[in-house]
Amino acid sequence: MISSEPTARPEAAGPPLVLTSLRDRYAIEGEIGHGGMGRVFAARDLKLGRQVAIKVLPPGAHGEEELRRFEQEARAAGSLEHPNVLVVHDIGVLQGEPFIVSELLRGATLRERLRRKPMPSAKALDYAFQLAQGLRAAHDKGIVHRDLKPENLFVTHEGRLKILDFGIAKLSASDRPSENSTVEGAILGTVRYMAPEQVRGQRADHRSDIFACGSILYEMLAGRPAFAGGTDLETASGILNDEPPPSPVGPELERILRRCLEKDPADRFQSAADLALALSTLTSADRRPHPRWFLVGAAALAAAALILLPKRGSRSVERNSIAVLPFANLSSDKDNEYFSDGVTEELISALANVEGLHVVSRTSAFALKGGSLDVKAIGHRLDVATVLEGSVRREGNNLRISAQLVDTADGMHLWSRTYERELKNVFSLEDELARSIAQTLRAKLLPASAPLAPQTTSSVEAHDLYLKGRFVWNKRTEAAINQAIEYFQQAIEKDAGYALAYVGLADANSVLVQYSSRAPLEILPRARRAAQKAVEIGETLGEAHAALALTRIQDYDWPAAEAELRRAIGLKPEYASAHHWLALTLLYTGRLEEARAEIERAQQLDPTSLIIGTVACQVLSDSRQYDRAIERCRKTLELDPGFGVGRAELGMAYLEQGKYPEAAAEFEKLDPSWRLGERGYAYAKSGRTADARRVLVEMEARSKHEWITPVGRALIHIALGQKDAAFTLLNEACQQRDWKLAEVKVSAMYDSLRSDPRYTSVVTCVHLD
Repeated sequence: MISSEPTARPEAAGPPLVLTSLRDRYAIEGEIGHGGMGRVFAARDLKLGRQVAIKVLPPGAHGEEELRRFEQEARAAGSLEHPNVLVVHDIGVLQGEPFIVSELLRGATLRERLRRKPMPSAKALDYAFQLAQGLRAAHDKGIVHRDLKPENLFVTHEGRLKILDFGIAKLSASDRPSENSTVEGAILGTVRYMAPEQVRGQRADHRSDIFACGSILYEMLAGRPAFAGGTDLETASGILNDEPPPSPVGPELERILRRCLEKDPADRFQSAADLALALSTLTSADRRPHPRWFLVGAAALAAAALILLPKRGSRSVERNSIAVLPFANLSSDKDNEYFSDGVTEELISALANVEGLHVVSRTSAFALKGGSLDVKAIGHRLDVATVLEGSVRREGNNLRISAQLVDTADGMHLWSRTYERELKNVFSLEDELARSIAQTLRAKLLPASAPLAPQTTSSVEAHDLYLKGRFVWNKRTEAAINQAIEYFQQAIEKDAGYALAYVGLADANSVLVQYSSRAPLEILPRARRAAQKAVEIGETLGEAHAALALTRIQDYDWPAAEAELRRAIGLKPEYASAHHWLALTLLYTGRLEEARAEIERAQQLDPTSLIIGTVACQVLSDSRQYDRAIERCRKTLELDPGFGVGRAELGMAYLEQGKYPEAAAEFEKLDPSWRLGERGYAYAKSGRTADARRVLVEMEARSKHEWITPVGRALIHIALGQKDAAFTLLNEACQQRDWKLAEVKVSAMYDSLRSDPRYTSVVTCVHLD
């Protein structure tokens, strides 16, 4: 594989038997290297006419199981295609002797280049960067080297660093001690470059290679090993207990070295990609007037690498902006999706507490769940500079969360981390993760004593039930909402002081009003009690005040609703739902310009929310800007043509504009049992009186055994010119807290009633006078 020129082999050593078996394919030109890990021969491939190197492992040092593992690992290594990894052409075992055929390199090992003196920092950084890039390719395929050292790194005459001996390090190091190679016990690798876990005989993973990278980089810069005792045992003790002497480098590089050499694998760079990124900031700083990143760095989790985001292109994107995509559920139990979704939502909520950080809302982020867009497309669609993606694996009481932060301009990984905790520590883990991300984006953090993800319960069971409730609540069907209510109630039974569970219970009951066949007066008291309890327990929770505001809207208590919503926004400015509900409050009270500004803010926070897009259409329609309203509704339906609420609002915009046939056509695309009042209104206004009466009869019949909105029936009477019946139903709607009556002051559908004195009494009843 390697050498400058062929050299004579020792007289006592004859040619390996395997070479005899290979002579039909390769012409052996001479031995170019030998040592404890085998002998290397230069050869010419007779079939392909290329120069190759053949490495033969020493005989008698491996049994059948070792040979099987060697072949398996070497085949995996042979699948690597990367300029910083030795190209493997062929592998095999002949006559009991394992061999590898690879490219023939011209140059010298890194050990030969070191010659016990420091290397110029620019060259050392370049080699370290190439090493990290090669390891990244290997680790991405699940291949861990386990025995990185200067002897296993080769630098060609052109300055290209190549990683050698993938797939054989484990075999060569086992059961066969050699000078500076192993300590007693089942330990694999060369002692002075081992990670602490390897010294202890524990399982090595990709982070063990990161430690070795740090040791090699340190030696290149300092001219001496990071850990070197008089014996292997002394060296091993130093690795476990000591810090290497300071090296003559700048603070940024020193931080990179220290992080590579952390004793705990969890405190090191969590991937070779992260290490390469950190090194790239230093290798390129002298060559570019405007570096893409500047690494401030740290080893501890709560102070993860601080990286300035790359310069953007012509698209105007807020630099400190992020979308948290739904984390993948990697648990063996696929029903744990509620948990991975819940972790995602809580991270969104925690990051929303970071001053100066724009966080895309849950609705917009989850609209991309299961999609195939790449990060660049996601960045363009959501107008964000970064995307956080990850996975959650929950097995019993153990929790593993992996996360990575990606720049949407070029797909570069800015930061990644894997956390392994017990389930009971999920709350502190979420806060830890949120802080690391915020620090990476250099956002302004709250003091450490003020958690980004406030822990509102100490009960893991209650938290689990709460996440299940939110998961089914988001499905927005009557059955799902009722199930969510059960989960929230069970969570409260586990922890009567769990404020967010009361928020969930209040939200679910408030939304149920729009989906249920039960009367609002039966449901709203439960929503009201839960919201009041949520505020009582969680006075500083924006979600609690927003939940209470929603019940005030349904009580037609507009000043109280506005006050609670402004309190919610003050506590949580990025809470899109609070801006959305405030826009509706302002709309219903006739403050149209303020309503338009507020719904625009909600859309900025949640650009792909179907319901917010629909409310934007409603605000424009009630402002008599019908063409803009129709355009807004159509854009929302482009995101999901099957979104019934958006389709209904498009029909309403047509109704208020006076385009009745178009309105009827939109309502006919909906479920036949839904929005019957608006459909009947459209039929009556477009001359289809018989159809309008048929719908009215159906609604009256259903109202005998289930709650049917009085406003819906009143609208048909209005369109048919039957004002007496219409006012009777509108007054009934007010007494029953029909949520649809809130538009009575602004909707054009009531224009024909405004001159009637009875209209004033209806407006007064809903406190809009």
